[in-house]
Amino acid sequence: MHKLTVFILALSFSTAIFAAEKVPLNIRDFGAKGDGQVKDTAAIQKALDACAAAGGGTVLVPEGIYLTGSLTLGANTALQLAARSYLLGSADIADYPVLNIRWEGEFRDGHRALISATNAANLSISGPGSIFGPPISLSHLRNPRGPALIELSGCTNAVLEGFTTQYQQLWSIHLLYCNNLTARNLTIRTVNANGDGLDVDSCDGVTIERCDINTGDDAISLKSGRGLAAQTLARPTQNVIIRDCRLHSSIYAALGLGTEMSGGIRNVKIQNCVISGKQNAIFIKSRDGRGGFMENISGENLTVLKSPTFIGIDVMKKGIQATDPVPGDVEKWPRVQNLSFKNIQVHDVADLVAGSNVPAARPVDGFTLADISGTCARAISLANMTNVNLSQIRVTGFSGALVTTTNVHGTGLDDSATK
Repeated sequence: MHKLTVFILALSFSTAIFAAEKVPLNIRDFGAKGDGQVKDTAAIQKALDACAAAGGGTVLVPEGIYLTGSLTLGANTALQLAARSYLLGSADIADYPVLNIRWEGEFRDGHRALISATNAANLSISGPGSIFGPPISLSHLRNPRGPALIELSGCTNAVLEGFTTQYQQLWSIHLLYCNNLTARNLTIRTVNANGDGLDVDSCDGVTIERCDINTGDDAISLKSGRGLAAQTLARPTQNVIIRDCRLHSSIYAALGLGTEMSGGIRNVKIQNCVISGKQNAIFIKSRDGRGGFMENISGENLTVLKSPTFIGIDVMKKGIQATDPVPGDVEKWPRVQNLSFKNIQVHDVADLVAGSNVPAARPVDGFTLADISGTCARAISLANMTNVNLSQIRVTGFSGALVTTTNVHGTGLDDSATK
């Protein structure tokens, strides 16, 4: 074939691809005002629906302040938040329909989130814009629950990237039954109790990276329901990677695992993060009646700033009881195994590890702590554990013994832990 003919065919092919690309749908073309006064809910939803009807594409939120009620995203939809664009949650509770949601581990009535998607594949919310939740008069509601900021349920191949959120007294981003989701370069701010940053609830394959989360409750919380129903459903949160993040909680933990974990939590890695919490930097928590399991939890290359505790383990006393607690003398307790934390720097931590609230009926099986340096007021307290391995614990400033144990078996439980 002649070279000129090949060139023309190639040019025609590339032009056809360019022509086939979908132009972003600008919400202003659907009637959105962006003045922060007039509700733009109908206009934004019209753009989102048009995008879904066309088989997918991009919906652009340009510069402006868009007052809106609850919005729903469909499959193959990219919601793009331009610089200096703001989605602002309406103060009218009627703008958030009531549906069945899972909150605090059990299904109940709750108002639909400001942004939600259900069983949608290949969606994204991205861009340098911001999302502000409705006022506290709505977020503090509990019966039914007030609207979360973002709630994705049963979604696959989703991306949350680049935007900023601000909310109070309720979870910001709740992910339920999601598979293969990435949260990247997010800035999340909340205040007051229940103000979690990012809740991963019975999800499989979640990557959270380069996020800056500073919250009034857990910065990141891993969950899987509570009680016998959740254990029977057997939808664990698993295969989670948290890396290169800055996580802080002004009330509770930078990273909380539980208390809602009856479906199980496993294969969690936190790497290269700076973390701090008002109570714990990392908190592994549950109680009787949960059953379930937490296993293969690891942390590596972490910097822990001023916190009462680096690692808190309390699987006896944390959380309200389920309406259908898991029965049995042993089975009612969560099974915890294979916890590993290596190459950690701690700065002005009160307790390095507070791990005494573990039931004798179901000990923690496998706890490794290695290459730990920095300062703490008290060191390591453990109870009811097997296969413990402590090594290279080189912290200073603490009073009392380096390691205090009750019914603990393993290596490095004496002065050899420093070697």
